[in-house]
Amino acid sequence: MLAALSVELRKLNRSLAAVLAVAAPSLIAIFAFFNLLRADKAPPWAMFLQASAGIWAYFMLPMSVTALTALVAHMEHGPRSWDHLRALPVPRWRLYAAKAVCVIGIVVIMTALNLLLTFGAISLAAIIKPAVAPIGDPDLSRFVLLNVKVVAAATLLIAIQFWTAVRFSSFVPALALGIGGTFFSVVATAAKQGVFFPWQMPVNMLAKEAWRVDTALALGGGLGLIALIAAIAHLARREVL
Repeated sequence: MLAALSVELRKLNRSLAAVLAVAAPSLIAIFAFFNLLRADKAPPWAMFLQASAGIWAYFMLPMSVTALTALVAHMEHGPRSWDHLRALPVPRWRLYAAKAVCVIGIVVIMTALNLLLTFGAISLAAIIKPAVAPIGDPDLSRFVLLNVKVVAAATLLIAIQFWTAVRFSSFVPALALGIGGTFFSVVATAAKQGVFFPWQMPVNMLAKEAWRVDTALALGGGLGLIALIAAIAHLARREVL
């Protein structure tokens, strides 16, 4: 398994995954930076860190997972290298599991970068314009825990996007699914049923109602892990991709 992971990491190192991993959270940090500069009074730290986590979970994370899974799958679909990979003397499930682990690992890094870059952007804006320097305690441990829950709740979303991106040789089905899921997540934000919608499960980690947090975390994390294992098993058993 370690050898498969090492190979995947080398492939990702030659791709645009690093650019995507930095670009997506940077956009939120840039938004927070200029938003604070245009403020008239000092806001609390929690307001910006919560908004950053919300934007990430609500929109940027689903879109990043869509792009990332399509990128990882296309590294094999493009040069038609699946037949070669599947003929190697290693269990097929390890090939898919290594890709899935890499995707989840990059999502974890991007989520952590979102928190760190936002914190840095707000700190820099406060230096440039001290009158609007955030007040109160940033309480980073609270927001680290919140972001951990966001990633856990996104597991089902990642499993669905990963299976679709690898299953179909064209990147269109995976992109259409990701864009469609994010679209309905945005336009149906207030729907109570959204807690059962994979694309809304991450943002439900910011809900005030405990049952919404618990339900989305159980479904997105627990069911998501089962779905990811089932997706890897299904892909490994297929003879033709």
